[in-house]
Amino acid sequence: MEIGTRIHAYTDDALGRLDACGIAARIASGEVSAREVVQAAVDRARVVDPQLNALAATDFDAALAAAGDADRSAATTRAPLHGVPTLIKDNTAVAGLPTQHGSVSFTAAPAAVTGRFAADMLATGMIALGKSRLPEFAFNVTCEYTDAEPVRNPWNPAFSAGGSSGGAAAMVAAGVVPVAHATDAGGSIRVPAAACGLVGLKPSRGRVAADPADLAMPLRIAVQSVVSRSVRDTAIMLTEAERHHRNPRLRPVRNVRGPGSTRLRIGVLSQSPTTHPLDADARAAIRATAELLSGLGHEVVEADYPVSPDYLREFMLYLGMLMAMIRANARRIVGSDLDRERMDATTAGIADHYLRSAAATPLMLARLAQVRRRYVAMFRDYDVLLSPTLAHATPELGHLTPDQDFDTWLDRFAAYDGIAPLNNISGTPAVTLPLHRTSSGLPCGVQFAGGIGEERTLLELAFELEEAASWPLIDNSWP
Repeated sequence: MEIGTRIHAYTDDALGRLDACGIAARIASGEVSAREVVQAAVDRARVVDPQLNALAATDFDAALAAAGDADRSAATTRAPLHGVPTLIKDNTAVAGLPTQHGSVSFTAAPAAVTGRFAADMLATGMIALGKSRLPEFAFNVTCEYTDAEPVRNPWNPAFSAGGSSGGAAAMVAAGVVPVAHATDAGGSIRVPAAACGLVGLKPSRGRVAADPADLAMPLRIAVQSVVSRSVRDTAIMLTEAERHHRNPRLRPVRNVRGPGSTRLRIGVLSQSPTTHPLDADARAAIRATAELLSGLGHEVVEADYPVSPDYLREFMLYLGMLMAMIRANARRIVGSDLDRERMDATTAGIADHYLRSAAATPLMLARLAQVRRRYVAMFRDYDVLLSPTLAHATPELGHLTPDQDFDTWLDRFAAYDGIAPLNNISGTPAVTLPLHRTSSGLPCGVQFAGGIGEERTLLELAFELEEAASWPLIDNSWP
């Protein structure tokens, strides 16, 4: 593998260069079969995964058998994404496969049932090839490990693919599958989508079905969705998820097919909410996006974060509390005791970081509630908030490795992912779009956040921006 060379599997096979909707249409027309499509995805995975290290577990034989069954099903009963290959993130149960949570500190048994949102995804007709990798228990924004090869960014394998849904993002960007399951408790959909040049929507709290572990959180920061290469794939996934799980407290999303006509008041957040500054690439991306939005007729105005710069400290303590709970109740949560000697240093470190301050838990929760109220209140003045997805470009592998001093890692985490957690704390939706690139040629995501329940507004804006400034596949030159 030559570092700096893009890694992708695009070729003129049954998958071609199509997104999930395009592949499903091709299958429905009879141009290709579901089995041909899944076989193409399997072949692509075998080509690029030895370089990207993005797959946690596979069952290609079962996927091919399911594709054969799909081809034999009556056309009238076919679901909207019939036969489209996908992957499920390895912190979510898939019947017959282990859920290893990115950890070598225990050995998981095969799951008996599939998780709720994953089941809703597969009810669209998609076929899972297996499971994608994540950092240990999803507590990092890069997929790097103490005793294993990292997940590499297909745009440049010397760089991180982001996390925690990094394996999913790498496989989608490289062309193995058009869309893949992802989860987000602090940016874990949006960080890897931004790093790998994808669309990544974090839905509102309660929008989609949640697994029991998500519902058990004191503050429900985690939500499930997908990463994709097109806005319409993300839109159809949310539409189909809503068919299975309709939250009456949220404005319906329904079927979003294109741009909206309403001109929006968009607040531009051109600084970081933390003490860490934005880099030159992030600042340039925001300026260019604000100019584009203004040219499209939207009202674009400067805005300021209403939260204290140290808000992330409280959030990191909350993450540490969750990890401490997992570690203390591992047998009930993951079905096995953990070998603490084999845990990554940062995973153990974040739990220990919390335990040193556990007495302040009520104050920490109260402060996070205040952050939630203040951030949600911003949408009285703005329809959408524009910000960088990340404060700086995706780093080279090693920058956020778990095999380093915990305090150094924590500071680097805060300097990188200081924006996205606000939407997890507040429960608001946010989408990252790959509108820009860095000075070194890597993707640079821009985030759009909306009020609670305003996914439709975000998707309509995303469709408009996709039309106005389309982004390339990894095998095309960037304009």
